[in-house]
Amino acid sequence: MIKRIFKLGFISVFLFNLVSCSDEVIQPLEKDEAYNIQVPSYFPEMTFDVSANPITKNGVELGRKLFYEGRLSRNNTISCGFCHIQENAFTHHGHTVSHGVDDRIGIRNAPPVQNMAFLKRYMWDGVIHNLNEQAIIPITDENEMDSSMPEVISKLNSDAKYKKLFKAAYGDENITGERVLKAISQFMATLVSADSKYDRFRQGKEKFTSEESQGMNLFQQKCASCHSGELFTDESFRNTGMYYNTQFKDAGLHRVTLEQKDWMKFRVPSLRNVEFTAPYMHDGRFYTLEAVLNFYSDNVEDNPNLDSQLKQNEHIGIAMTSQEKQFIIAFLRTLSDKGFITNPKFAE
Repeated sequence: MIKRIFKLGFISVFLFNLVSCSDEVIQPLEKDEAYNIQVPSYFPEMTFDVSANPITKNGVELGRKLFYEGRLSRNNTISCGFCHIQENAFTHHGHTVSHGVDDRIGIRNAPPVQNMAFLKRYMWDGVIHNLNEQAIIPITDENEMDSSMPEVISKLNSDAKYKKLFKAAYGDENITGERVLKAISQFMATLVSADSKYDRFRQGKEKFTSEESQGMNLFQQKCASCHSGELFTDESFRNTGMYYNTQFKDAGLHRVTLEQKDWMKFRVPSLRNVEFTAPYMHDGRFYTLEAVLNFYSDNVEDNPNLDSQLKQNEHIGIAMTSQEKQFIIAFLRTLSDKGFITNPKFAE
């Protein structure tokens, strides 16, 4: 079954035939329409507040343009899409941590942008609680886009095509920081990944192989206490026994709270499309799923903050045989949604 999520209220705008910033001809709707997000019935409820930011087709189109707009950065070279590449489930493939303006190096691996309309917290440290505010962090971070909202607004105001896009989405040409952020968040809210083999299995449309079935059972026993639910994350913050990376000096949630109990606690990431999102962990230290599982079986470091799930039965880490790891990886690959990473609606 499919449940539909509708936006209430419509915005009347004039019809414009225009050329977008990437020279693709688009036609904003004369009367803007709700953008219907379709997800399986077993998905959680949306956390995205459509009453505060109604998702419309023109708003999403504006957000898509802004997501791939280099002028959001100081030197006009870095867009959101630069570090969040669609074919890699909107991660920065091949880079342990993200690269920004002037090839500056960040401190964290770019997380995937998917199913964000159903989450409660964002970023590795969960510092953002509202998707409408998420994009302000990379736009203003000196190692990412190194810009400011007044600078972004000035650049967009000088482009007549953007004025038409804002009018199509909001009813007038007024370009504000709030509108920029809300449009980007509308686009990100539409980035739903829900058509993997796992989903087709869940809906009774496809069967798992013996290896995938064994992997799912093992996953539920050994991994699902953190990677739970249909998004495969409980959104908690946990210390998983990784060594402190002195190159990036990132202690996770501790950077936000400054409390010792939060030292090296990072937000549990979703495992959907994990096959496409290497490298892994907050600092991209592992390049294969095998390396991740080998870490959890053999290399977890005991420390006072280590999560209790990794200290079961007087054992540090997660006991797994080599065969069990291969079964788990076989199951993890069923979470891959190839339609999501090739959907032209999400492309530049």
